[in-house]
Amino acid sequence: MNLPSHSVHEIWKFFVQGHSKYANTRIPPHFYFCDNEQDANICAELVVKNIKQATATSVWWYKHHNQSMPKVGDLFIVTDWNGTAKAIIEITKIELVRFKDVTEAFAQAEGEGDKSLNFWRKVHQEYYSREMEKAGEYFNENMLISCEYFKTVFKAE
Repeated sequence: MNLPSHSVHEIWKFFVQGHSKYANTRIPPHFYFCDNEQDANICAELVVKNIKQATATSVWWYKHHNQSMPKVGDLFIVTDWNGTAKAIIEITKIELVRFKDVTEAFAQAEGEGDKSLNFWRKVHQEYYSREMEKAGEYFNENMLISCEYFKTVFKAE
């Protein structure tokens, strides 16, 4: 289904039309993956194509930003870098794992790059280091990662 516009509100409206159990539910939070335009847009497209089915947020990030961690069943709207809504995802499983214990299977579910654990570790260590450095803190291989599996339940395109 092509939406006339891909705003967060419009994707939610179209989703609710086909999923009436959410009719009285507040619009879920929306976000883009990563910290740069190129990666955010690539990840949004991977979600639309059902290739990206997981994400890894550091527990540090949730604590630092005073945000609650997601729960199984939570919905989120994924956007591209410019805020254009691309998909709605539902959290299906969450595992708290030390960075050094993240598995090859999780890296594949995350669906980025060549889907290898080596690629996952390289780009995520760089990402976590960048986000923590701003707060004067440092990456540690023992830090907890929230390995969040999801399914794409609605696509704007």
